[in-house]
Amino acid sequence: MQHNILGPFGKVSRLTLGGGGIGMVWGPASEEDAIGTLHHAVEAGIDLIDTAPGYKTCEDMIARAFEGRIPQGVRITTKYGLGNPQAAEVYPRLRASLEASLAAMRISQADMMLLHTEIRPDDFVYPNNDRPRDERSTSLSLYRDAVVPAFERLVADGLIATWGITGFNHTGATIDAISSGTRPAALQAIANLMDSAGEMNGTGTPGRPRDIIAAAKANGVGVMGVRAVQAGALTAGLDRPITDDQRATGNDFDRAAPYRALCQRWGEDPAIIAHRYALGLDGVDTLVLGVKTVAELEQALAAERAGPLEPDQVAAIDALGLRSA
Repeated sequence: MQHNILGPFGKVSRLTLGGGGIGMVWGPASEEDAIGTLHHAVEAGIDLIDTAPGYKTCEDMIARAFEGRIPQGVRITTKYGLGNPQAAEVYPRLRASLEASLAAMRISQADMMLLHTEIRPDDFVYPNNDRPRDERSTSLSLYRDAVVPAFERLVADGLIATWGITGFNHTGATIDAISSGTRPAALQAIANLMDSAGEMNGTGTPGRPRDIIAAAKANGVGVMGVRAVQAGALTAGLDRPITDDQRATGNDFDRAAPYRALCQRWGEDPAIIAHRYALGLDGVDTLVLGVKTVAELEQALAAERAGPLEPDQVAAIDALGLRSA
């Protein structure tokens, strides 16, 4: 397993095990699958596990797998979807979520806590006045005035070692957030060959994740790439029914038909090629996996061993015109 430097967070494995898969967000799996995937990831050299209370059973699976004793050298992140409450509510909400996560995993400190809502301009209005979507975002001013101080307080409390943000969709606001003041140790950014956040982008305009990644690197912020296979849209076939609120992923799967055809001509698995593409994106320090079984994890491990794609392969993929415009 290769390693990179994740900004001030330090040295990490090129692959991070994400909690969505082992929490069964990305389709059904057994508890045995989840626990086996956790153990296999650590044995394979993955030393960062990315969790969140919203990942259903993820934190419980970590507790069951490690019985409160995280293997030496392995670090844990957690997140919280804050929304946009009153400033006075920020610290109590973050702390309450963090304490619940720590209790669920049977640990006393998280190595990093990330804001799990996108940072938006103060005056931004979501299409069709989408209030539920607005509640899943945090205004730039609230981030600066209340979220940053709250995270710093949690560090002083000894409950987290450092903190980070979600860098999705609102390119300008995200870049503003990391360009001045106290900077996060890391951010999570979309890292796939379509530049697509799928249903996670409700802004009405495409995000520019590569600009966010470049800005993070310019400001000394580590980058955790996510959605390498865009929730399954860049695999050989979706393994779960697509619900109405996942329609964007279904649309991406349909749009990616030429990509699957290209992989077929190469005699390659689309999931492995998608992971290799993401691993080769400039500025991505570690790639967060959404796998839920050992078999899916093995695909990602094979991609990491193979390394980034050759330039002509990247060019052939980009020539398909699948990147968000």
